[in-house]
Amino acid sequence: MAFKTTAGLAFLALAGSVKAQSVDGSKYNSPSNGPPASYFAAATTLPVAALQSAAAKASSVPSKATYPVNTDDDSPKSTIHSDWVKFNQGAALSWVADMDVDCDGIDYKCKGNGDGLPETNWGALSAYEVPWIVIPDQFLTANEDLLPGNNVAAVICNGKMYYGILGDSNGDDPEVTGEASWLMARTCFPDDDLNGAEGHAEADVTYIVFTGDDAVLPSSALNKNYITNFSTLRSMGDKLVGALASNLGLSGSSPSPSASVPSQTTLATSAATSAASTSSASGSTATCSWQGHCEGAICSTEDDCSDDLVCDSGKCSSPDEDDGDDEDDEDEEENDEDDEDDDDEDDEDDE
Repeated sequence: MAFKTTAGLAFLALAGSVKAQSVDGSKYNSPSNGPPASYFAAATTLPVAALQSAAAKASSVPSKATYPVNTDDDSPKSTIHSDWVKFNQGAALSWVADMDVDCDGIDYKCKGNGDGLPETNWGALSAYEVPWIVIPDQFLTANEDLLPGNNVAAVICNGKMYYGILGDSNGDDPEVTGEASWLMARTCFPDDDLNGAEGHAEADVTYIVFTGDDAVLPSSALNKNYITNFSTLRSMGDKLVGALASNLGLSGSSPSPSASVPSQTTLATSAATSAASTSSASGSTATCSWQGHCEGAICSTEDDCSDDLVCDSGKCSSPDEDDGDDEDDEDEEENDEDDEDDDDEDDEDDE
């Protein structure tokens, strides 16, 4: 109850700042002079650490939900989870990945962006002014009812949470996940000089995108190129995250930037060299190269399991486990036959 009351006070405080954060987006269309982080930062009363942990433990896998995080042949994979899509309020999809920089839209010639496009999915957004995230095109096409476009999103990175919108999709071959606009990426990791050719390689970023028409940032706060009212974005974000946290029974506050984060994997190395990682997202203590998808993790297909693991009866398991089970069954049958023979001999002795 205290959490809801505190969050409610935060919403009221934000409502009073609407005028101050109505902006002329073109004045912020600059690689080094975008909107300040405070314009789209989440309320500090929200349970960021608990939400991050909950997302790392998500296990429901919809169709077309697993993608590599880069175009390397041995790229680790990230899975979009749908555990939270049935909530009446705060319904959302979530995933954990790295963060590359997307500069499509009017800033497609940003530093390091050799293959940018002049448009984004629902306009031609400014990567310098709009905090947005990207989702694979195949997943978007398969879930247009959940994601009509410009849906409010929350990103947990570097111990903080920021709001943005679902502004673009990835249509590369192969399609990848773990992307955000110039503004979002450089706000998350301000000391790393991220750009179109240099992303954040650790899989320690949590992406949450809220589903349905009610979660779409309205045209009164967004035009074809810019967000025009950041207070609307913040108030919607805080309301949606508050509802999600309430549905999950969470409470708490933001973690410090040095706090440990779940499901962290260094993606700059190959899957083989990171095989010593320990899975915490699934609750399994097994080691594998794709955290959260080690032996014992919940799965729907073999694409949801790391390395050589297979999806057996809804769980990732070693491919030789079935053989072991068969051998155990054979041993049990032999033991049963031996017991029967012993019983027969005992009966003969009694006679």
